Amino acid sequence: MRRKTSASFLAIAALFLGLTSASSAKTEAIKIGYSDWPGWVAWQVAIEKGWLKEDGLNFSFQWFDYSASMDAFSAGRLDGVMVTNGDALVTGAAGARNVMILITDYSNGNDMIVAKPGNATLRDLKGKKIGIEVGLVEHLLLLDGLVKNGMSEKDVTLVNTKTNDTPQALASGKVDAVGAWQPNSGAAMKTVAGARPVYTSAEAPGLIYDAITVSPASFAANKTAYVKLAKVWDRVVKYINDPKTQDDAVRIMAKRVGLTPEQYKPLLKGTHLIDLAEAKGVYKKGKGFGSLYGSSKIADNFNVKYNVYPKAQDVNAYIDSSVTDAAMK
Repeated sequence: MRRKTSASFLAIAALFLGLTSASSAKTEAIKIGYSDWPGWVAWQVAIEKGWLKEDGLNFSFQWFDYSASMDAFSAGRLDGVMVTNGDALVTGAAGARNVMILITDYSNGNDMIVAKPGNATLRDLKGKKIGIEVGLVEHLLLLDGLVKNGMSEKDVTLVNTKTNDTPQALASGKVDAVGAWQPNSGAAMKTVAGARPVYTSAEAPGLIYDAITVSPASFAANKTAYVKLAKVWDRVVKYINDPKTQDDAVRIMAKRVGLTPEQYKPLLKGTHLIDLAEAKGVYKKGKGFGSLYGSSKIADNFNVKYNVYPKAQDVNAYIDSSVTDAAMK
């Protein structure tokens, strides 16, 4: 004889499973992808110091190579990811809608055009080959530098080169310069004796902003947690910038990427960390690099021009200052 299951038992079981499922959803960690850039490695300070748990936050920071982190976000395996403002647009245009809720920094020298000996300025590269990943942020940096030096893209020959391969490309002798960010730009200079930067993001502050961007669904479900996370970020920036605690912060950050503190400390100079007070100003709408809106619109124009994606994006839809505003109250 088959054992029968009563309707009341099924109802109770369903209720129990539903409550268990809801409880699991509430306790599931918010997953954020981060990678090897000083403004993002900075989060390691909060992780190692236990500041997230201290504030009752359930975040899982997951380490990736940069491009892999964007792929994971696009595939729905992450709630948020740390990217440049231009790449937030690229990711969204490809279908993974996102909103930048927390500005972490802008590049202040770590992105650079590195040239072989004999090229003292960007103008010296006229008629020469530059290895660069076409359509990525170093390409935009190069165009900005060319314009400021009275040149155009027609004055140089671009050789499409993966950013991770730029040190080898410069050493091969097949190009006269490369565009890369740290640590690749630093590796290029170490690989080729006498190589030096001829144009850097320090000459275009705000061209490249970095931020945490999250899915609209995660933002709607976890806004309170993100506001608390922003407060933790403010604490991180102050800890790194304080001369009394900077060495400890550098030790933590260097350990994350496999460098010595002595090797890592110079990289901080090329990244301008942005606390909440400064971010409030960057969130104001305006033209040019002083505003996240203006900078992102410039990136959007670049992305369309170079067929990174076909149609201009609604930059306003990618930016939300409410987390910073709430965190400052």
